[in-house]
Amino acid sequence: MSQAMNVYLSFDIEVWCNGWKDLDGQFPASFERYVYGRSQKGDYALPKTLEILERNGLKGVFFVEPLFAARFGIDKLAVIVDLIRAGGHDIQLHLHPEWSDELRPIPFPGAVKKRQHLSFYTLDEQIALIRLGLDLMAQVGVEGIRAFRAGSFASNADTYRALHVCGIDVDSSLNAVCADSGPDLRGQLDFTSPQDFEGVRILPMTVFQDGTGRQRPAQLGACSFAELRGALESARKLGVEHFVLLSHNFEMLKQGRSEPDAIVVRRFEALCRYLASQRDRFTVSTMAMLPTSAPAQRAASLPSAGLPATLWRHGEQLARRFLG
Repeated sequence: MSQAMNVYLSFDIEVWCNGWKDLDGQFPASFERYVYGRSQKGDYALPKTLEILERNGLKGVFFVEPLFAARFGIDKLAVIVDLIRAGGHDIQLHLHPEWSDELRPIPFPGAVKKRQHLSFYTLDEQIALIRLGLDLMAQVGVEGIRAFRAGSFASNADTYRALHVCGIDVDSSLNAVCADSGPDLRGQLDFTSPQDFEGVRILPMTVFQDGTGRQRPAQLGACSFAELRGALESARKLGVEHFVLLSHNFEMLKQGRSEPDAIVVRRFEALCRYLASQRDRFTVSTMAMLPTSAPAQRAASLPSAGLPATLWRHGEQLARRFLG
């Protein structure tokens, strides 16, 4: 029997307001939506994610964005961390540096205007932001962080140098189908396979070919369950060792609202049931279980999903638009 493939159920945990105006007025309602997603059918943001994982005996990797807490209070970050920690999940660091100019005091002299991506910041600024993120996480009891993901996957070469300086040895920011990811590293690094760079182990976002031959990230909100299952099966046949899936705390909610998106909820439930039933073939892993370094593993080709699975996703998309 071949070795089980490592699967990482990774979640980017973020809080956003509706734009950058009147942040203080908007934040309370935004926090409720992004953290809890309360509706008459239940809490379908972070609590429902944790409930489904627990029901299936699975552990997730939660990349938590802490910079908002430097504006709105460490107690808000503690609420998020305590929810995740209660389930025994893996907590790592996520940064959206566009919060920088909203913080008081600003984290460094150059943080005086909106810059969305981490790659827009100097090496020293990236180090300052990562250290601030680590300090905020330490204030809510999260120590020993070893993994990182840049907001919008927007890392660059300096990000890896900054991570190494800050003692973080694993990164999951590369995304082959995201133009903002590693713009200065394309042609230099393999965006689809694990590798070491600047003293950091890179575990890229998994990308597969859908039924039409297009590359697609393995993201809950962007793929049908059939596509995710097909990509997992294909990756295992190809001998892929690590498969990184992505979701967010708000991904099971309808856009702009707190009501659950029933299609995405069913999709996540089906994915978790499937992985729980296939433990001899897929090991749902955490970053804490990942070796510090390993030889680069380059697959002969990308995993793939069949045309019926992709057509099913198109049908789901039409249904979601119709249902609102």
